[in-house]
Amino acid sequence: MQNNKNMFSAITEKMIVTKEGKRLGFVKDITFETKSGELINIIVKDSTPYTKNLNLERTNSNELLIPYSAIIAIGDFVIVSEEDLI
Repeated sequence: MQNNKNMFSAITEKMIVTKEGKRLGFVKDITFETKSGELINIIVKDSTPYTKNLNLERTNSNELLIPYSAIIAIGDFVIVSEEDLI
């Protein structure tokens, strides 16, 4: 039986792109609800200039956040729906 889980270490450092192919940056970290384990956001590192066109939330240390609900797929890249970011 194949395990379809994505381990945290397999997700970090992956490039984040929109389904249209726009690069947003790389996965730095993930925030989650400690009681339920629900994933909340991806923290972006090395964000591209394109992210300035998006109205993304930021952490207290000014890092960009992408809501986990915007993720479409995780493979060689983390693919997100730009419509869910605006």
